[in-house]
Amino acid sequence: ERAIARHEVREIEQRHTVDGPRQDVTLDEEDDVVIIYNRVPKTASTSFTNIAYDLCAKNKYHVLHINTTKNNPVMSLQDQVRFVKNVTSWKEMKPGFYHGHISYLDFAKFGVKKKPIYINVIRDPIERLVSYYYFLRFGDDYRPGLRRRKQGDKKTFDECVAAGGSDCAPEKLWLQIPFFCGHSSECWNVGSRWALEQAKYNLINEYFLVGVTEELEDFIMLLEAALPRFFRGATELYRTGKKSHLRKTTEKKLPTKETIAKLQQSEIWKMENEFYEFALEQFQFVRAHAVREKDGELYILSQNFFYEKIYPKSN
Repeated sequence: ERAIARHEVREIEQRHTVDGPRQDVTLDEEDDVVIIYNRVPKTASTSFTNIAYDLCAKNKYHVLHINTTKNNPVMSLQDQVRFVKNVTSWKEMKPGFYHGHISYLDFAKFGVKKKPIYINVIRDPIERLVSYYYFLRFGDDYRPGLRRRKQGDKKTFDECVAAGGSDCAPEKLWLQIPFFCGHSSECWNVGSRWALEQAKYNLINEYFLVGVTEELEDFIMLLEAALPRFFRGATELYRTGKKSHLRKTTEKKLPTKETIAKLQQSEIWKMENEFYEFALEQFQFVRAHAVREKDGELYILSQNFFYEKIYPKSN
């Protein structure tokens, strides 16, 4: 190990001799941007992320997957520090698009001068749970050969709910709220009213845009209009792109009305649904002020403000 270390040191010294000392990378303001997409499982996140991968070379930015051990959405305190330092000071990776199954992390707590731009997509909570239930058993058309954790279990979602199974219990609905709430202990207390209110606060104050799975194309259109540095060409790519943009869980059977009604009796569903409807209303509000509809098509509004009465007058 010491020999390898000495060899690496010599290589670095040689590069410094040949190339001169490494200069600090200075970035244009347009390039000093990081987007974090802390994707919620089974919300069409793979479909959306594939668009970022398809566009990164053309639009000249980097895409990085945040791979956490066992997909744990909560980082240790030391990993939070490492992650914040990486994202803010790794200039070679800017502009950057980071994505992964991690809960919201407040960069302001770490004293950084420039925070990243957060975006996300959420889904009707029951539809998301049903999709995840069958995904664990049958996978999807994206990696059909991969063996899933519950493979071999042929029990339908309806049968699971009727039998009071743990994989379809109302507690499993508690996911989108904690993802937006963050790294506080209370965020992960199932049924916490404080967590719901904190998730709403973060959605409004800390997220640039939050879309919904059912209206993913409109979400992409708004991002392209507002952040063309990253998303120029995204709408057309989504409309005409390859099948890689459409990831579908196989063997999925829609639940019966009785199953849905049983889940909707739960206070947990009521809270997750309240958050979903809150996010949906906010998204539709943003969209209504950004687009116009003509002949069934949506069109992005052009700039609708200008400056006047500019003083003092220049000669």
